[in-house]
Amino acid sequence: MQTLVEDFLVHLRHERGQSEATQRTYAHALGRFVQWAAEQGVKDWREVTLHHLVSFLQHEHHRPLKIPHAEPGRRLSSESLYLTIAALRAFYRYAVRERLLPMNVAENLSLPRRWLRLPKALSLDEVRRLLEPPPVPETPGSLCDQAVLELAYASGLRLSELCRLRLEQLHLESGFVTVIGKGNKERVVPVGRKAVAALQAWLTRGRPRTVRPRSPGTVFLTSRGTAFHPTTLWRRIKKRARLAGLDRPLTPHMLRHSFATHLLEHGADLRVIQELLGHASIQTTEIYTHVGTARLREIHRRYHPRA
Repeated sequence: MQTLVEDFLVHLRHERGQSEATQRTYAHALGRFVQWAAEQGVKDWREVTLHHLVSFLQHEHHRPLKIPHAEPGRRLSSESLYLTIAALRAFYRYAVRERLLPMNVAENLSLPRRWLRLPKALSLDEVRRLLEPPPVPETPGSLCDQAVLELAYASGLRLSELCRLRLEQLHLESGFVTVIGKGNKERVVPVGRKAVAALQAWLTRGRPRTVRPRSPGTVFLTSRGTAFHPTTLWRRIKKRARLAGLDRPLTPHMLRHSFATHLLEHGADLRVIQELLGHASIQTTEIYTHVGTARLREIHRRYHPRA
């Protein structure tokens, strides 16, 4: 059973171009099912029925989480259950399409309703404070951090896209970058003059001092001349946020959310924002209209005399 899962993960990686996070999530979910199935005496995917899948999901829903310092009795969230079902459905679609399994027993699994989580964005003042260069001597590290922050807010790139961005994808003279997003889809994103200036400063005064013989062609490099891992880059951004005096906890997507929210608040068309963010569906982008509505309600409540 695990061999078939590995084939599916290779398909995700090389043919679908799914992100590393999606690959890890699906690998974990399918690995949990294979382990559970073995405990039930099921050793072949052809033996799996819809009843097995439902029983497994019920087991996962009631399974206590083994997380350090977690609340006693805490269970798997509906979001995690949603991802587990999505992994099973995607696996079966692949296996049936490739004629590795005779039928899709997961096609009748319904996805639970996902709670609408409004994206958290920084205010314009918080963005200004975050992008203000700290009063420290210029170093390759400070130039890199400044370029990362300016580009992240100017273009709305995902953290993984910032890490993978290569030199040949920069077109600073024309003021845009080409981005390879989810599913290996390419999009063109404009870059503002301040981000261009920060990138040019990094490329001329910072990056050459970090390059090593085996350094990759990524735009941003660590002090050792290696490409950034998303976690490492995010720590750098959080450190800058602390230096800027931002007390709010930042999430990896917060600059991306701020980019989209501020564009919408200043009159940008939702379809344009969809293209800039690289969303496959307009429904994903429409969440920002809820943010705009929430802001209008707050302004009305605060300033209307009879609100």
